[in-house]
Amino acid sequence: MESPRTTAVPNTVDRRLTWLGVALLIAGLAAHLLSAQAIGGLWRHYRDHTAGFLLIAVVFGAPLIFLGRRFWRGRTDVTILVLGAIQAGLGLYVWFHRFDIH
Repeated sequence: MESPRTTAVPNTVDRRLTWLGVALLIAGLAAHLLSAQAIGGLWRHYRDHTAGFLLIAVVFGAPLIFLGRRFWRGRTDVTILVLGAIQAGLGLYVWFHRFDIH
């Protein structure tokens, strides 16, 4: 009997890590929105902070997708968790320094 030429990667996605990553993404967005409210609460503040959240997602998400395909194939939970941690960290940074903008 011959062994197969390709080996299947087991699907070991942990739903808890996925939900933790989603919760961190929500926390990062909440920090951006709270910062917008704290510096004036005008529509442009919300627009700019939401655009910043999306820009962070694109700038860090693209390399994370590449790294995920390269190093942890089949583990989308890890990718979402890392992106959520980055978003939450930068969201908290923006929230702590919300009054240094003006």
